[in-house]
Amino acid sequence: MSVVPLDAERVEQDDPPARDDEAIAARSLGQAVWRRLRRDRTALVSGIVSALLIAVALAAPLIELGYGVDPQDSFKGDLDRYGMPYGVAGGISGAHWFGIEPGLGRDLFIQMVYGMRTSLGIAFAAAIVTTTLGVLTGIVSGYLGGWVDGIINWITDVALALPFLIFTLALIRPLELAFYGPREAVPGWFRVIVLISLFAAFGWTATARLVRGQVLSLREREFIEAARATGARTSRILFKELLPNLWAPIIVVFSLSIPAYITSEAALSFLGIGMLEPTPDFGRTIFRSLNYLQTDPAYVFFPGITIFMLVLAFNLFGDAVRDALDPKSMTR
Repeated sequence: MSVVPLDAERVEQDDPPARDDEAIAARSLGQAVWRRLRRDRTALVSGIVSALLIAVALAAPLIELGYGVDPQDSFKGDLDRYGMPYGVAGGISGAHWFGIEPGLGRDLFIQMVYGMRTSLGIAFAAAIVTTTLGVLTGIVSGYLGGWVDGIINWITDVALALPFLIFTLALIRPLELAFYGPREAVPGWFRVIVLISLFAAFGWTATARLVRGQVLSLREREFIEAARATGARTSRILFKELLPNLWAPIIVVFSLSIPAYITSEAALSFLGIGMLEPTPDFGRTIFRSLNYLQTDPAYVFFPGITIFMLVLAFNLFGDAVRDALDPKSMTR
């Protein structure tokens, strides 16, 4: 009986295909995360919406130029003797896409565009500052341990125990009086710095605790022991060895802190301790609109739906990033 050799092509066809987890393992972390985000419809939609909202905020001066209306332009001629806009739904028309503000006569659409710029600007700046402070304190506390860890933990506990809203109410006015007289106008940029500073003073603690916990588990790993054995300086171990292994939780915390600061800034403005006139702001606009809930519901609808879209889009995208960076989900 003769033996017929197997055909080479048939052998190749009978070979089992490469497993999905092997293919995923061959990719870098960034490639695996990007692959998971692309396959997640929620991540795609929320990411696109978030990017569009950021683009609108950044392009606010160009939108103003094309729209032909300044945020402080007043159209008192479009208001009746009671200060209410003529027409339906708050005066919505081709000239005023979202209508105009009762009493003040300002265009609501351009107010929302610049209000988005205010909220996102403060939220991103606060998120960057708080994340940086939290990472630095957490990585130092977790690696050095001992009395350094004890002091930082004590400061963290005190900061967590302080009520943010009460201290903000108590501190904003004295901080302004320290630089400006009681009758001087406080510039908008100063209030922005004060708000970011207050967010930073109270917001770094969660990031610090998270990073400290991660560092406690990493500092006993073999690569850290090897770095110590070669005589590497502490700064190199912290920022060259530990920090690259912490990017996943840092990115998650940063992405989820942005919507939190958007709502916090709006809440402070709603209470009258946030951004001041004439800077456009969602919280202050929503506060003023409460007097017109029955007579002009469009006045509260547009700022409300805008801030809702902002917070929802960034929250969903932050959740998607967290799931994509989850090591347990990388092989799924």
